[in-house]
This record gives sequence, C-alpha cells and structure tokens, in this order.
Amino acid sequence: MAQNKKVIGMVECAILIALATVLSLIKFVDLPYGGSTTGASMLPIALISSRRGLGWGLGSALVYAVIQQLFGLKNLSYATSWQAVIAIIMLDYIIAFVVIGLAGMFRKKIKNQTTGLIVGTLIACLLRYLCHVLSGATVWAGISIPTTAALLYSISYNATYMIPETIVTLVLAFYISSSIDLRSEKPVRVRKESGSPISVYSIIAGLFIAGGLIYDVVEIFSNLQNADSGEFDISAVGQANWCVIGIVSAVAAVVAIVLFVIASKTKKANKA
Repeated sequence: MAQNKKVIGMVECAILIALATVLSLIKFVDLPYGGSTTGASMLPIALISSRRGLGWGLGSALVYAVIQQLFGLKNLSYATSWQAVIAIIMLDYIIAFVVIGLAGMFRKKIKNQTTGLIVGTLIACLLRYLCHVLSGATVWAGISIPTTAALLYSISYNATYMIPETIVTLVLAFYISSSIDLRSEKPVRVRKESGSPISVYSIIAGLFIAGGLIYDVVEIFSNLQNADSGEFDISAVGQANWCVIGIVSAVAAVVAIVLFVIASKTKKANKA
C-alpha cells in the first residue's frame, strides 16, 4: 500500500513538473536581458509542495530547476569567469527555482488550505525574486546591467516580470485551492460547511474573474518595461490598451456576476 502511494506520488510529481515546463514556455512578457512572465509555471511545483510536503516539493523543484538550466545554457556564454558561471547556475536557476518547493511550508501549520498555499507561494516568489536581484546586481553588472547603481537597476528590472508572475500565480493558486481539496489523497472538490460541494457555476465564474485579472495584469505590465534598457518605467502605463482592458474586465465581471446569481438560485432551488 505504501509502495503504491509512493509510485502514485512520483507519477503525480512527474506530470506536474512536465506541466510546469510547458507553462514556462508560454511567455506573456519576455524581457530582452532574461526573465519573463509565464503561464503560472511556478504553480504546479507549489501544488506538489502543498499536497505532498516539503520533501516532495523541493525534490520536484530541483528537477524543474535543472530543466530550466538546460533551457538557459546559452546564458552561461556571457559569463566572464568560472566563478560567474557558478553564480549564474546557482542564483538564476538552481536556488531560484528550488525555493518554489518551499510553497508548502505552511501546509500543516496553517489550518486553512488556501491561506497556507497563498502565504507559502508568496514567500517562494519573493525568495526567487531575491535570487534574481542578487544575480543581476553582481554577476550581470557591467554585462546586461549598468555597473552604476546596479542593485537599484536589478531591483527594478526583475520586478518588471516577477510582480505580474507572482500575481498570476497567486490568483490561480487561490482559485485552485478554493475549489479543490489538495490535502486529500485523491483531489476532490472542496465542500462548504454545509457539506455541499462548490457549485460548478461558481467555479466557472471564478475562472472568468481569474482570467480577466490575469489578462489585465499582463497587458499593463508588458508596457512598463523600456524596450531598449529593460528598466521599469511607470510612465509608460499610458501606452497600455486601456480600452481593451476595460472591455475584458467588464465582460469578465458581468459574466461572473450572472453565474454567481445562477449558482445562488440553483442552491436555493435544491434546498426547496
């Protein structure tokens, strides 16, 4: 029985690592000097950690980190010394992606599943951001980052893609953990206190809200980076297509409200 659980865990981790890898190739914001906002590629690893614990999470994160390193081998050619090569490997890949496995650090300490996952994932995102900032301010200073005020530049540059990446990841983490019981052996829909599962209409409504929010974040932040220098430029916010952003937000909100109303009426009808 224990052996079967281990095999199931390994298969589940392999599937989620593969999903994370595929999502990492879907880039909404791709910066000229490295770094991108992806389709929530960190989330599958965070889910492993939340479901299986830190051991499984960190192990899966290490495998994912190695895969990302293989994708980024060309970046090592910019290193000016063997010390720089090691620093890039460790700060930009191994440590930066392994820390994602810490997302489940509160799975037993915080009773509420959603709160535990959100807090853990946020800390993991902040740690990854810190790794990239340190790498930019040291290894990449004088290469793709100006040597003057390298730390401030690195903080600004890496924030351009890590802020939307974090927001997208947290939004989807909240939605998934609110809808699915990740702590059960077989993932099932979360049940409310009354014992009835969350309505399908409510789940679809949540998808519309999450989709609208993710689109808005990506659309706005993709314009906040200077195309030539890669610096964070808040003044460029006016270049975002606010008309489309408004339409997408309005449609998502209206559809979600209608679905929530239907869900509420369906619930009352079932009780009657």
